[in-house]
Amino acid sequence: MRLVERRIGLLFGGFLLCFLLIVGRAFWLQGVQGASLASQASYQQTEVVTVPGLRGDLLDRSGNKLAASEDAATIFATPYQVKNPPAAAARLAPILDQPKADVLEALTAEGGFSYLAKKADLGTAAKVKALDIEGIGQLPDSRRAYPQGEMAGQVIGAVGSENEGLTGLEAGEEDVLGGEDGERRIVNDALGEPIRLETVDEAEDGEDVQLTLDPLIQRETERALAGVGEAYSPKGATAIVVDPRTSQVLAMANWPPVNPADLTEVSNEDLLNKATGMTYEPGSTFKAFTVAAALEEKKVTPATEFVLPPVLQVADRTIEDSHPRGTETMSVATILAHSSNVGAATIGLEVGAEKFDKWIRRFGFGRPTGIQYPAEEQGLLLDLDEYSGSTLGNEAMGQGLSVTPIQMVAGYTAIANGGMLRPPQLVKQIGDEPVHEPKGKRVISPQNAADIREMLEGVLAPGGTASEVSVPGYTLAGKTGTAEKAEDGGYSETNFVASFIGFAPAANPRLLAAVIVDEPQGEIYGGSVAAPAFGQIAEFALPYLGVPQE
Repeated sequence: MRLVERRIGLLFGGFLLCFLLIVGRAFWLQGVQGASLASQASYQQTEVVTVPGLRGDLLDRSGNKLAASEDAATIFATPYQVKNPPAAAARLAPILDQPKADVLEALTAEGGFSYLAKKADLGTAAKVKALDIEGIGQLPDSRRAYPQGEMAGQVIGAVGSENEGLTGLEAGEEDVLGGEDGERRIVNDALGEPIRLETVDEAEDGEDVQLTLDPLIQRETERALAGVGEAYSPKGATAIVVDPRTSQVLAMANWPPVNPADLTEVSNEDLLNKATGMTYEPGSTFKAFTVAAALEEKKVTPATEFVLPPVLQVADRTIEDSHPRGTETMSVATILAHSSNVGAATIGLEVGAEKFDKWIRRFGFGRPTGIQYPAEEQGLLLDLDEYSGSTLGNEAMGQGLSVTPIQMVAGYTAIANGGMLRPPQLVKQIGDEPVHEPKGKRVISPQNAADIREMLEGVLAPGGTASEVSVPGYTLAGKTGTAEKAEDGGYSETNFVASFIGFAPAANPRLLAAVIVDEPQGEIYGGSVAAPAFGQIAEFALPYLGVPQE
């Protein structure tokens, strides 16, 4: 009996010891390693991911989408669930258009989550889903699309990999367009299978921005520039069309065009919106402002005549016209129509340096126009104390200073609308709130503006520098420019900027357009290179806008 009792006691003691060991192990796991194991379990079972807020759309004035957010997908992996990573990588790589090694690295990454592709198009996402690979999942995402392709490409700009604005209006209106990102938690079951999505922070969508651009006028303007590009192979070109009554920009185009959806082979120079970012010496198109200053200072009238020598010496600068001539008497109106350099310099000298500087600054040169566009250049004017003996003569004919195309448009708009200078308006509405028309200030009198408009008709009349350009039923007015490009402390004999700025109808303008062509080949004169493009734009836009024939 005692032997049996002892064996029973030993057996009971063994059970008791095992029980105590198990209980002790449980307490140790709970107390000592509990926090660590809980953390690991949580890491494997949940993952917080960013959910981007939808970026607002960029629209033209008719409501067509120029830039928009479209549905996409983020494709991810739960690495420890992928049973055969090499085989999965081989199937996924061609669909994702990624090297197999990169996909394999994502499939074998440490932790419970890794990205395979962000902003994948829905077609790619569907192909991945059809593979039905365990451990591969998807989340809703969005990507930027440009439904109109190259239309207004430089103006619209582009976004980066995280949908942030990089250039153009995408960058300039980032605070409005950009949404606020949110967060979602992916919750997996014990086997690692996603069982639900939990919203941690709601994403907020950005607001839409509607532009003043008219889609049909924009298209025609781009066609006109394409014709210039084909005919003259310039370094670049830009064109701007505005309603001079409101300063709303109806078209803003660049050549060569770019597609914001694919900038892989686009140079920084081609990506530049030349309308606001190009600086150049305006040449003869600036002579209208020289005449405006002289009219305001009562130094001349349109009929005032000057006896102009073939050559005018101004300090160290010899000024002559583009075509040789003898001594000739010209009125102010004829000086503009024939684009006489000697005549413009003579008028500038009549005004005087101090007053001339005052008037060109009143027209907005030397500072940004205030258009709603990022990184607008401001051009360059010399301060009065920097003038040399020849500065006034040079500037009066559009040399020795730099401007931007949009500055020239703003200045000519003041002439066209009766003397009011306003910032050009490119943004029409933000969200549901209309953008108020910019306030203007008077820079010249209505009468002087009317006199300049009438004189500029002569540029397109017989004998003028753009006499071959016409639009049936409408009287046109404008000014040609053929400017030598500054280089190496002097002026190039081979590189020019050809330009034309004009409006119609001349007496009561409803349309104003500028065409600036950088380094055209084969032909250099603004009347031949740029003015016909203006005529093409005006011939389309005037009837389209319902402007009655005269």
